[in-house]
Amino acid sequence: MTHQRLSSLIFLTAALQIGAVTTRSQAVEPAGTSTYQLGTIIEMALARNPVVSSAEGDIEHQRGQQTAAGAYPNPTVMGNAGYGEIRDTGRADIRDSLNRESIFEYNFILGQPVEWPAMRSARKRVADAGLATANAGMSETRLNLAAQVKVAFYDLLLAQQDAALAQQNLEIVEGVGRIVKARVKSGEAPQFELIKAEVEILKAKQLLVRAENVVRVNRVIVDTFTGGGLGTSYVVQGDFLNMPRELRIDALMAKMVQEHPTIRRLLQSVEQSDWRIEFERQSRVPNVTVNGSYWREIGREAVQGGLSIPVPVWYRRQGEIAASLGTKRREEAELLRARNELARAVHQHYQDARTTAELIDVFDKGLLKQAQEALRLAQFSFQQGASSLLEVFDAQRVQRQIQMDYAQVRYELSVSLARLERAVGGAL
Repeated sequence: MTHQRLSSLIFLTAALQIGAVTTRSQAVEPAGTSTYQLGTIIEMALARNPVVSSAEGDIEHQRGQQTAAGAYPNPTVMGNAGYGEIRDTGRADIRDSLNRESIFEYNFILGQPVEWPAMRSARKRVADAGLATANAGMSETRLNLAAQVKVAFYDLLLAQQDAALAQQNLEIVEGVGRIVKARVKSGEAPQFELIKAEVEILKAKQLLVRAENVVRVNRVIVDTFTGGGLGTSYVVQGDFLNMPRELRIDALMAKMVQEHPTIRRLLQSVEQSDWRIEFERQSRVPNVTVNGSYWREIGREAVQGGLSIPVPVWYRRQGEIAASLGTKRREEAELLRARNELARAVHQHYQDARTTAELIDVFDKGLLKQAQEALRLAQFSFQQGASSLLEVFDAQRVQRQIQMDYAQVRYELSVSLARLERAVGGAL
């Protein structure tokens, strides 16, 4: 009867272990918690993350600069008024006649600055390039944020799978512990076997506590990207990525050069620097102010017009032109550096993805099945009394480690592909 009970418990343990073999283990969802997929989390992050709001503020700022660049200078209006009388005339009769009247004098002067057309055009082109730079910066911000959310999502997904495996491992160890306890109680095994089983149970509980703590930490990280939109009690649902077919490095490099928002932003910055240099050069031509005036004085009424032209004799904006040339040189260097960094990142993440995909093939083609078969044989030998409890636990640890290694390489492939998308500048 004891042998039958032992066989039943061993069969139950094997069934629990087979459930742990699944290559896409999911964390047990607590009751009442929300479940989110990757696409939903990315949408929430793009809608709520403050870095997106900052990029939107930069776009609004550049739109304001564009409006200011296209505005015409305001005119200047001056006026003077007051009472006056003639004191220096030689004819007493005229002076006495004028002194008997109150004479009111006034004048108005209107000045309208007229900009040099080439300077005005260059200033508007500077503002247009600035707005294009801000728009490219928004695309860059969204790309970087989406990549960060994907990596954080896969971190949490791996942590959930680790916690699920730890929970299953604890259940299996507790099942074996019950078997050992029954054998010790019936006298079929020494008391020391029960002590070893209890130690293994304690280790399994510690692993579960650590795994659950990692889940909580990664859950907070993902929630931070969404601006607190997920809350503190939720789970993520999804799977790791597979290696895309026909992924070629030359096509990825071409896509990076042509479409990456960082490259587009820096190209627009260089163009903006070009137009800023042109603006400073055209600013050497002074603006003309057209003046018109009306004068009403004692014995005199006049309408006048004129021009006011600053003469650039001592200074012709040499400092501003030199500063603009230096800015352009810095922007060109930043563009070259970004291209080199992105090219290096594309090659690195592409090779990482290929190497990790080859490791996944090794797991899929036999390593997972071999580990499961080794555990099954160890359990069968333990059932027949041919192997010790320690050998069963060793086989179980090896099998669980292989499961975690398999989840780890799938996680690394997903992270490499997410970072490759970030380096390329879009979906693969």
